[in-house]
Amino acid sequence: MSTITKLEELEIWQVARRYAKEINRMVTARSFDPEPGLKQQMKNASGSIMDNIAEGFGRGSKNEFVNFLTIAKGSAEESRSQLSRCIDFGLIDQHQHTDLSGCVDMLVRKIGALIHYLNQVPIKGQKYKGRL
Repeated sequence: MSTITKLEELEIWQVARRYAKEINRMVTARSFDPEPGLKQQMKNASGSIMDNIAEGFGRGSKNEFVNFLTIAKGSAEESRSQLSRCIDFGLIDQHQHTDLSGCVDMLVRKIGALIHYLNQVPIKGQKYKGRL
């Protein structure tokens, strides 16, 4: 695995960014007008996925990165639950639900795989480079 030096190189961050854009696009539909609380929760949860990946990456410590990845994974699961409410409330159609749920599934799997990988490698992170 090559060393990633910039946040934008992380595939999971790229996927999370696309997902947040899709959620934002979805909740701007008129069907969400009567649900301003859910609309804001969905924007917050989807943004939290990419933001926690970014914050963990920026910490420069493997353990902190893993911690923030677990938070991002939790936000992805929260977002999955919100998508279920959207389909139950008739705010989105089955096609939208299937597409966005598939994206959440992929994010959860990729974040989990990265957590697993990081927990297996002996590196501590850039923060500890050159320290004993």
